[in-house]
Amino acid sequence: MKTTFLKYFVLAFVMILITASDSLYAQGIKIGYVDSEVILKQLPESQKVISELEGIRKMYLDTIQAKEKELKGKAEIFKTRYEEAQKMVESGQVKSEAELKRLNEEMQGMQKGLQDEDEALSLYKQKVQEELVQKQGEMFKPIKEKITKAIENIAKEMKINFVFDKAESNLIYGDKEFDITFKILDKLK
Repeated sequence: MKTTFLKYFVLAFVMILITASDSLYAQGIKIGYVDSEVILKQLPESQKVISELEGIRKMYLDTIQAKEKELKGKAEIFKTRYEEAQKMVESGQVKSEAELKRLNEEMQGMQKGLQDEDEALSLYKQKVQEELVQKQGEMFKPIKEKITKAIENIAKEMKINFVFDKAESNLIYGDKEFDITFKILDKLK
């Protein structure tokens, strides 16, 4: 929700800037934009990171699929054993209360084991997802810093005051002359 609000805010800001372009032009304010997705797709180091991340993702996926297959096998064993136990009870093979109790405990133990393994697998999947997001952030950080630095340099060379990212709908570069953060804070105090 915060991201959506931010996108609409930036879009509204850009629209206000465009509508006020005559005034901005008279003041000499220049606005530019980039498409960071296009830039990332074109950089060789970005392609290398994507390839490395895909390898890591595949390794995790293989592990998850193996665990899922193992869990499915155990579930089939439980189902078969449960059906056997039901037939034993229905046919009268289980004669004593103690045998019935032991069979019931066995089924509950197997079921609990399956539930525990399923929960562990779900936690593992969540952990893997978080690790992949973190790893992606770490691996792309130097590339994004390089891109941002290049954008800042080009903006300064071309005397562009603001640069927006078309792909992420956010401000990448803003001339510090137009930063009114502390004026707002002073006004609010």
